[in-house]
Amino acid sequence: MCGIAGRLNWNAPIDPAQLAAMIAQLQHRGPDEQGLHTQGPIGLAHARLSIIDLSSGTQPMTNEDGTVWVTFNGEIFNYLELRADLLRRGHRFSTQSDTEVLVHLYEEHGDALVEQLNGQFAFALWDSVRQHLLLARDRTGIRPLFHTRVPGGLAFASEIKALLALPEVPRRIDARALGEVFTYWAPLPPHAVFEGIESLPPGHVMTVDAQGTRLRRYWDWTFPPAPIAADRSADAYAEELRDLLIDAVRLQLRADVPVAAYLSGGLDSSIVTTLIRHYTDTPLRTFSLTFDDAEFDESAWQQRLVQHLHTEHTTVHCTRADIAAAFPRAIAHAETPIVRTAPAPMMLLADGVRAAGYKVALTGEGADEVFGGYDIFKEGRVRRFIARQPDSRCRPRLLERLYPYLKHSPAAGRAMTERFFRDGEARFREPGFAHLPRWTTTRRITAFLSPELRAAATRFDPVDALHLPAKLSRWEPLNQDQYIEAHTLMSGYLLCSQGDRMAMAASIETRFPFLDHRLIAFASRLPPRYKLMGLVEKYLLKRSMDGLLPDALRHRTKQPYRAPDSQSFFHDGEPVDYVAELFSAARLKEAGYFDLPAAIRLFDKARAGKVIGFGDNMAFVGMLSTLLLHDQFIRR
Repeated sequence: MCGIAGRLNWNAPIDPAQLAAMIAQLQHRGPDEQGLHTQGPIGLAHARLSIIDLSSGTQPMTNEDGTVWVTFNGEIFNYLELRADLLRRGHRFSTQSDTEVLVHLYEEHGDALVEQLNGQFAFALWDSVRQHLLLARDRTGIRPLFHTRVPGGLAFASEIKALLALPEVPRRIDARALGEVFTYWAPLPPHAVFEGIESLPPGHVMTVDAQGTRLRRYWDWTFPPAPIAADRSADAYAEELRDLLIDAVRLQLRADVPVAAYLSGGLDSSIVTTLIRHYTDTPLRTFSLTFDDAEFDESAWQQRLVQHLHTEHTTVHCTRADIAAAFPRAIAHAETPIVRTAPAPMMLLADGVRAAGYKVALTGEGADEVFGGYDIFKEGRVRRFIARQPDSRCRPRLLERLYPYLKHSPAAGRAMTERFFRDGEARFREPGFAHLPRWTTTRRITAFLSPELRAAATRFDPVDALHLPAKLSRWEPLNQDQYIEAHTLMSGYLLCSQGDRMAMAASIETRFPFLDHRLIAFASRLPPRYKLMGLVEKYLLKRSMDGLLPDALRHRTKQPYRAPDSQSFFHDGEPVDYVAELFSAARLKEAGYFDLPAAIRLFDKARAGKVIGFGDNMAFVGMLSTLLLHDQFIRR
């Protein structure tokens, strides 16, 4: 995994010192080597984390005659198959790297090369003959790519901090993007949290040449129209799924360095580690997070699988004090406000993996979006049932089956239940219905914004802003919910703020077998009952592991990864020093984002240990992370 940066300037030569300043900001993404290339109007830069072809994979990389150049962040997992085909077609290679496949594949397919790739990537490719720049991002948004207009052209980079190294790029928070963070947990592409900077959306390519700039979607999640009928038995589906999973894991183990795996104690990471053990010869090295708080700790489940698979295992223990100490660094790498502390422990886990001498780790992320694992999918089903049959006697029992792992469940009290589960009830036939309670809860953070900023940050409807495809209304409700989840929380928060950014802070590449696009296509064609059977999540995925995973793990109810939030920043009622400073009246007033009395009231409430609900916890963490972002990138 690497960091990339570059600049296209039609009016003047590229300044190599400026390129060097940009890529220097991304050294954590590629500590092994740096490279620059300038050619006419283009400048490309690269920071390398050596994983494949350690000796000759230097970038930027070119074709035989130096007419096509690429700077590439990511992995092409099917590069060996693509390389063999290109050799048969007469192409000559000078390295063994997956990067070189891109320039030759471009010679064969032009901008459509992305459709041949099985991987996680963001890259910039320059065709000097056509004077044509191609920016591309992988299908699901695993690897980031940002760009901004600059005088005479365009600048782009893996992270925003590289763009901010250019003196002409402003440092201002975008009010609309902030409102999106305080709704969906992340900005919606193409928005980024800084004004004038955009994110290339997942599954898109952007081309820039003398004819202008064009954006094209080359892939998207899609589902058949309802109803979806089964065309074979559940066992036949399960067998195909198991074969696909094995192949996805095998492909993603390709590396010239040792590969580890995250082991959370849940189903998804357990499946990945189990398949590594049973179907590959890769030594199984696993890493886990543990917590003091029983509500968040899954160490007992982790140890059950460690003992079952006999893995060499390391636990990274994370205290509340560790979270508080790591949080500023986490925000510096996330480059956006966040509403939960969970990314910080993930960064500490990556630190532990790197300290053990590893650069690559497989994870179970993505399985919940692909196979219907999240509570929000159950919630949507229950709430649609309630909306259709509000007087059903089953209703209380259905609600009690949600959130068994939470101390403060939304289904814990009648008043809270009524408010939470009946939110937007009249819209139960509309797309987005399942997500309305989460968005409403998160959006309460905007009540703490200054009046002027609040008006600008909330000037959009959460459903309308998604620009959902017209065909979505013809899909099964579960599939609608999956599509929205993949395009909001997953791509913007889980894969970015909690995924790529936290791993790359420690120079670790994480890989996601469940996001192999072949698996997504397979799962999308399934009848919904094979994903969510009643209120049993990931039914077929669990069935596919029959005989491979212990039954207790295979049938364990989903418990999402979480970490202590506001309580991490106080000890015996006293705030951590930087938190006290940021929430002082002087600093709050200087930053100008929040209503001063409201912010101080919430701070006092947190200090007294009275912040216990989702809403207040997210508000406190969201405010703190915004203040840190301002401190690190704007106030400096």
